[in-house]
Amino acid sequence: MKRRFIFGLVVLALLLNLAVGAKIYLSAAQATNNDDSAQQNLEVFTDAMQKIRSEYVDGKDLKYQQLVYAALKGMVGKLDPHSEFLDETSFQQLQDDTEGQFGGLGLVVAIKDGYVTVVAPMEDTPGFRAGILTGDRIVRVDGKSVDKQPLTEVVQQLRGEPARRPNPGEGHAVLTEVVKQLRGEPGSAVKLAVERPSTGVTKNYTLLRAVIQMTMVKDINGKKEFPLDENKIGYLRITQFAEKTADELESALGKLKRQGMKGLIIDLRWNPGGLLEQAVAVCQKFLPRGQLVVSTEGRRLMEKYFAKGDGDELKNVPIVVLVNLGSASAAEIVTGCLQDLHRAVILGEKTFGKGSVQTIFPLEDGSALKLTVAKYYTPSHKVIHQHGIMPDILVPVSDEEEAAILLKRAPGAVESLPEKDRVRVSEIRDEQADRAEDLLKGLIIYDTLNGVPKPEKVAAK
Repeated sequence: MKRRFIFGLVVLALLLNLAVGAKIYLSAAQATNNDDSAQQNLEVFTDAMQKIRSEYVDGKDLKYQQLVYAALKGMVGKLDPHSEFLDETSFQQLQDDTEGQFGGLGLVVAIKDGYVTVVAPMEDTPGFRAGILTGDRIVRVDGKSVDKQPLTEVVQQLRGEPARRPNPGEGHAVLTEVVKQLRGEPGSAVKLAVERPSTGVTKNYTLLRAVIQMTMVKDINGKKEFPLDENKIGYLRITQFAEKTADELESALGKLKRQGMKGLIIDLRWNPGGLLEQAVAVCQKFLPRGQLVVSTEGRRLMEKYFAKGDGDELKNVPIVVLVNLGSASAAEIVTGCLQDLHRAVILGEKTFGKGSVQTIFPLEDGSALKLTVAKYYTPSHKVIHQHGIMPDILVPVSDEEEAAILLKRAPGAVESLPEKDRVRVSEIRDEQADRAEDLLKGLIIYDTLNGVPKPEKVAAK
């Protein structure tokens, strides 16, 4: 009887402990849920907004849209450097960019280490001809510091938006429709202060905006002729991945094959990227049909992209891909794919490391959210974002060598230099291209000694 009584007390104590523990757990869970309740936090936001409107000294001048837009910009700006809240003006600008018609300087920029940093100067543009390099930091636009400005506002200034004046409600005033129409007028001037981190020197530029129109695939001379050198080695440079890149590449490869090409250099240096679909279309020209090219993975988005072409168009032709810090996004997709599958040797310097996917979500009032929704992965599932692609053969170059390479690419740039500088620049070799040439010559000799079938020579049609 006594043992039964003690046993009952133990069971009762256990039940009481269980009940108390459950109550504590449920209370904590409820508190956690309440802390993250959308409704409760929106009430705090609304209360704060009303207090600003009623109590702030200049609150009578504020509009609710200004406050909400300012809050959205701050909220999305905390996520990552590539996510943005786009007001109606910025959203329209993004749509214009997709169509490829806008006035600007041709500088692809991103936030890196807290600075507005040049990813790559687009060829044949005012920024490129001025000698602005990858890694340069834009510190002032038209005399106004850009240290703490959102990236979209810097881009708007580069493309011709007059400087927005401060407003108590939103860091900058909303531009009028007239200003929107005048934005990016080709021929308008813009003043830049650009810092070069490697030297600490800040240089001032006054540049004229222009409509950015580019040839996506060029030969060694910046043209579309694509000659072979004395070793039957071809060279092509992909400047950006836009809607016609794959078509232009197909035309270039046809010209090279008809001449009996034995080796190919693909130059992706200073290529800022572009369209994912075009990166896949470029890769599939060198891969068997059905081969995985790239995958994207996010919370809701998981996709794989496979080669859909007719197979490797350059079977038995060795390839070297040139890359550097200015190779980003879609250029890194191509680089990582061809490296993973051992279809090309990657030579140069580590790439930029921009491997994330942004999706646009339009909102009811004409604004939009641009959110990072996924990251790119190479066929072997290496992540590109914030890591970049390390080349198989590392060949660093100095700032002077880099500047000389870019000058030689710009039409008439070397000829316009003073004689002393012209001679100096002309004598600087492109060490990375020279190393690629030597490597291909060795591979061609090796294949010949080992009886590898020669590439087929395509007859002219």
